Amino acid sequence: MKNQSTSRWVDRLLGFRVLWQSLIAWGVIALFAYCGFVLRVNLLAISSLFLLVVVAVAFLCGFWQASLTSLMAVVCLDYLFLPPLFHFNITDSQDWVALGTFEVTALVISRLSAREIRSAREAAFHRTGMEKLYELSRNSLLLDLRQPPGPQLAVLIHRIFGVGAVALFDKSLDREDRMGDWTANERDLARDCCLREVAQDDLETGTSQRILEDGSGSLGALVVRGHLSPLVVDALASLSAIAIDRHQSFEKEEKADVARRGEGLRAAVMDALAHEIKQPLTTVYAASSGLLEMGGLTDLQRNLVQMIDEEAIRLKELCTRLLLTAKLNTEQVGLETDEVNLLELISEVIAGPQLGMQRNRFQVAVDDPALSVCVNRGLLAMIVTQYIDNARKYSTPDTPIAIAGRKSHSDVVISVQNFGSIVRIEDRERIFDRFYRASDVRDSIPGTGIGLSIVRKAAEALHGHVWVISDDEKGTSFFVSLPSGARRNQ
Repeated sequence: MKNQSTSRWVDRLLGFRVLWQSLIAWGVIALFAYCGFVLRVNLLAISSLFLLVVVAVAFLCGFWQASLTSLMAVVCLDYLFLPPLFHFNITDSQDWVALGTFEVTALVISRLSAREIRSAREAAFHRTGMEKLYELSRNSLLLDLRQPPGPQLAVLIHRIFGVGAVALFDKSLDREDRMGDWTANERDLARDCCLREVAQDDLETGTSQRILEDGSGSLGALVVRGHLSPLVVDALASLSAIAIDRHQSFEKEEKADVARRGEGLRAAVMDALAHEIKQPLTTVYAASSGLLEMGGLTDLQRNLVQMIDEEAIRLKELCTRLLLTAKLNTEQVGLETDEVNLLELISEVIAGPQLGMQRNRFQVAVDDPALSVCVNRGLLAMIVTQYIDNARKYSTPDTPIAIAGRKSHSDVVISVQNFGSIVRIEDRERIFDRFYRASDVRDSIPGTGIGLSIVRKAAEALHGHVWVISDDEKGTSFFVSLPSGARRNQ
């Protein structure tokens, strides 16, 4: 009802404007006709003068005002300038020719004027939109990237463009931010637009909906209610998508920076702990070795001292591995390389004191006994040792553990296979992350989740990569592939 009442008032105002503009034009025609009659101006001159008036009215006011002016001009010509004077002769062909000329002129001039005015208004409208878009782009560069971009963008668009309402949905944060007047039924309009992935313009309500996209897909949606051109709304959507993408990139950089700082702190702690533990371990090892050398021990005492001696050696090796791991991010790692024979290295690791009576479980198979690879020997030994420790821990007791080495194209591949717990598909990448442990073994088997992350870092330092394959039939196999530095001894 309110819209209908407003429309009636607008129609009345337009009709009133046409009437008073026509009356003014009639007054001008009447004045020119009187002056021409008094001055005895000829018919051609007064007709040209009336034509100029019709052209001016058509250009300044419009077609209907010019048409009424044309009728007044023809009446004046017929009454004052065409014989018989002071009489109306509507059948005279000159009146119809004059009226047709005036009407055609009014129609052409009014249409050209309307087109020019419309073009000027559109140009001004677009220029204003571009100026506001420029202001928005400058302000968007000053957004606080530590905060969600949605509320900030909604405030900027509402303030700069003066629209009735703005709603912006951020898909990554799963939040919708609104400014302006929205009804209860429209509170999730931007979210629904993103889910439906439909961009549209509602001319009746002046509501425009746009999908926010980047090269990888949808980022969210923007809904604006106001008198904006589709091109400006498209530009708003592009600027909003850029702002959201910048926020996501900033968050990723922040997380990466935090991870780097945490990794540096953990490396420093590991380095300090390894150094601090190594000194008392050396003392324990010296004392146990001294007791064995002194003799005079019972069999039980000798066994206990040998156990202390072996565990001290094992802890010393673990400290060495910790120190090497703490240096994986430094430039010195990987510069000192040796030509390492795979079969010899694997045999040395298996012969270590930590395996004890379990050595019989291991089955070693290297395609070529002379196969060697140019790497840092300590890092490669640490990888193989960790794979073997991992296989012992998670395998079924007394089942065989197979260690293999082979040449594959330009790489050398080492694998350690065991039968026991299966690594699920969703865990096969994550188990190489620091401190991650699969949920099915987290509570049943003790561990810290550090060992395999050390393996991956060591492999990356050697320019190689690691992966795992696991199923019920073939068991679980951990692999490390080393690049083309591998070669065969002659």
